[in-house]
Amino acid sequence: QVQLVESGGGLVQAGGSLRLSCAASGRTSSIYAMGWFRQAPGKEREFVAAISRITGSTYYADSVKGRFTISRDNNKNTVYLQMDTLEPEDTAVYYCVARQLAVVRDASGYPYWGQGTQVTVSS
Repeated sequence: QVQLVESGGGLVQAGGSLRLSCAASGRTSSIYAMGWFRQAPGKEREFVAAISRITGSTYYADSVKGRFTISRDNNKNTVYLQMDTLEPEDTAVYYCVARQLAVVRDASGYPYWGQGTQVTVSS
């Protein structure tokens, strides 16, 4: 089993920045990919970004490309999401995810989820 704990959410004005962290514990050696999804009120959960813990390859949704950066620290079993130039449309609960296989963009492909952290961007 793998446990994921997110931190770093909060309230920020449009154009501002936030950095989310996700610490993994448990069978972390089995993890191949980690990433982030988000869900806004009344909307479906959507892929944001993901990273391969082995190769460091990164993947982004078109809506955040150029504004968000995902990175990892394997020594700390932690993944980060640096969010810059935030927009009100980025307001959502952000979830950290992990899986033992290669990165996919489908939420159903991730068996491990964190509890979520709220990000609110005011206009």
